[in-house]
Amino acid sequence: MDILTVSHLSKIYGTGEAATCALNDVTLSIAEGEFVAIVGSSGSGKSTLLHLMGGVDRPTSGTVRLKGEDVYARSDEQLAVFRRREVGLVYQFYNLIPVLNVVENMTLPVALDGRQVNGERLQWLIKSLGLEGCEAHLPNQLSGGQQQRVAIGRALMNAPAVVLADEPTGNLDSRNSRDIMALLRSSNKQLGQTLVVITHDEDIALTADRIVAIEDGRIVRDERIRK
Repeated sequence: MDILTVSHLSKIYGTGEAATCALNDVTLSIAEGEFVAIVGSSGSGKSTLLHLMGGVDRPTSGTVRLKGEDVYARSDEQLAVFRRREVGLVYQFYNLIPVLNVVENMTLPVALDGRQVNGERLQWLIKSLGLEGCEAHLPNQLSGGQQQRVAIGRALMNAPAVVLADEPTGNLDSRNSRDIMALLRSSNKQLGQTLVVITHDEDIALTADRIVAIEDGRIVRDERIRK
């Protein structure tokens, strides 16, 4: 069953002669529990596509549907709630809050909603992410790999249906890159979460169920690697 559907999606930045078409009439469906790698050169439109899937930026035209519901039929305030609850966003630059410790950063989406933290889930994530003993550490007391683990924990804290990761290993060495992808893949398989990863790393792309290649704002290849 498809969980995420993109239909005739376009995004134009600027107006007149300064207008740039970042995404051009893209249509794509992603099944529940699928792991999709999106590849393409810099400026190809892949990050724009990911941001539109995650409710980060509104499209110029077209629709994004998650679980059959139109993402952009929501108000800006409703979109903010959508980003906290329905999708988990992981970026290359960890985007941790410097004055918050590991636990506070991981539970930030829950705190912003004014909801009770699921202590059992928090402890499971800390253990799974190899962050035991680091709970009170601030981001500047952590390595790059540890900071990315915290960012992943934050993305997974609300048990989102879809995890969207934009170059999640871009700032990491090969060992940490493998560990981070193993964590994301484990979450994808064990929790049945849909995983969409933007990557320049061919080795990472080849671990996906499917590779979607984008150039000049259009899909140029959509290939299933494994069932």
